[in-house]
Amino acid sequence: MTAGSGTLPAEGVRTMFDRIAPVYDAMNHLMTAGLDRRWRRVAAEAVVRPGDRVLDGCCGTGDFALADARAGGRVTGLDFSERMLERARAKSSAVEWVQGDALALPFEDGSFDSATVGFGVRNLESLERGLAELRRVLRPGGRLGVLEITRPRGALAPFYRLWFEKGVPVVGRVVSGSSAYTYLPASVRRFPGPDDLAGLLRAAGFCKVRYRLFARGIVALHLGVAE
Repeated sequence: MTAGSGTLPAEGVRTMFDRIAPVYDAMNHLMTAGLDRRWRRVAAEAVVRPGDRVLDGCCGTGDFALADARAGGRVTGLDFSERMLERARAKSSAVEWVQGDALALPFEDGSFDSATVGFGVRNLESLERGLAELRRVLRPGGRLGVLEITRPRGALAPFYRLWFEKGVPVVGRVVSGSSAYTYLPASVRRFPGPDDLAGLLRAAGFCKVRYRLFARGIVALHLGVAE
């Protein structure tokens, strides 16, 4: 398994994110023309209520966790890349930053009122297990928001293929000095589409599942309520 295949073992994903941590924020903003900030804000406001205990899974360098905190949550951010967490800790001491595995969350059942994951579930070795863990740590009635890159259709599809399939790997190699960003387009290709992900959320124990598309279908925000 290689980065170019879009499939890596857990340790390979950890190593990859440790390596790109110094350029992760810059690449996110560059790839999305800065729109990723708005997507996180909209997602946090849709999920988090003031006073909520919030889990931001696969938190990376912490931007989604900070959006959750600005929405009024008491936030725990979890990631398995220590290099990513170093950058998250530098951004805020108000968030509890935890190193851990999204497939075996180190929290008791029903620990959180809401949870978010931004551009992270596609990296899990088992998407179904990851969604089940998120359901487990949410209380009944708890809310989940998942932001993820998807594959647009229609007029934007050729541009998407040109930028994500060709441009992003080249820019990523220049900025990061590695081939890690060949993983991104490959991982998106193998990831379920919005309707399929909605079905997986229902199978994991979420109801009232719906999704909203941003940037003409390049990014999907899935919302669900723990049954």
